[in-house]
Amino acid sequence: MNSPILDDAGKLILRLGFGVLFLLHGIHKVMHGIDGIEQMVVVNAGLPAELAYGIFIGEVLAPILIIIGWHARIGAVLTAITMAFAFHLAHSHELLELTAHGGWQLELQGMFLLASIAIALSGPGRFSINGR
Repeated sequence: MNSPILDDAGKLILRLGFGVLFLLHGIHKVMHGIDGIEQMVVVNAGLPAELAYGIFIGEVLAPILIIIGWHARIGAVLTAITMAFAFHLAHSHELLELTAHGGWQLELQGMFLLASIAIALSGPGRFSINGR
């Protein structure tokens, strides 16, 4: 059964679930600061510490865009870029590791990256501010 309403409902559930879960990481950084992120940016990548403030765009603004469905594709691209930075700066040593239960060590990060790409490709659906 190929129903546009079901497709749009699925996109809404994906946007809301992903957006809220990702936003929680951003809220944590707003409340507790980004000192650890700044350290990783400088030490792990040799980049200017100011670049760490991009985390607020990637983990606060972008998920809000995704949740409300206003320029959700742009928000999804921003969260994908954020996850690419997270893989490189914080998790590169875990890329090939498994957990004690046999799962990939980076399941959560991988799911965030893949969901970002899925939202960027599929768009927000009709149940969004953009309404497309």
